[in-house]
Order: sequence, then C-alpha cells, then structure tokens
Amino acid sequence: MSSQKFASLRYTAMRFGLLIVCFAVVWVLCYVHVIPLGVGNSNIVWMVLLALVISAPLSFVLLRKQRDAMSEQIADRVDRAKARIAANAGQEDGA
Repeated sequence: MSSQKFASLRYTAMRFGLLIVCFAVVWVLCYVHVIPLGVGNSNIVWMVLLALVISAPLSFVLLRKQRDAMSEQIADRVDRAKARIAANAGQEDGA
C-alpha cells in the first residue's frame, strides 16, 4: 500500500521531468541548428510542441510501471467510493 500511496504524484512528476528532458534535448538541437528553429517568433512554441510529441511515446514506454501503479491507486479509490455510496444508499433505504 505504501508504494502506491503517492503513485499519481510520482507518475506526474516523472512525466513532467521527461518533458523537461525532451525540451532540453530539443533546445540543444535547435541551438546547434540540427533541427529548424521555427518561423519568426514561433521558436519557443515549436520547441515545446516538439518536446511534447517526443515525450508522449517515451512516457508510454518508459513509465509503464508507474502508470500501472497509478491506475491501481485510482481503481482502489473508485471502488472505495462506490462501496461508500452503496452503503449510504442502503442506510437511506432502511430508514
């Protein structure tokens, strides 16, 4: 249970970290002119979008374990909420 306690927070932090790493790589590649800088003032937007596109499939592969732990945590919370709702509905029916 303790390993799943902060699963959502851990996954989100790791996903954000991966995005930052991808942005840094894209920034370096733009700086050394390996990839184009964009058009006009779109440089930062171009780099952010490219980093998002690169980090999405990487997170799908690299963060599978953390994503599974997060989904288990969410499923447990949903099950507990459903049980509470069912218990409350049973109490109201009996009253």
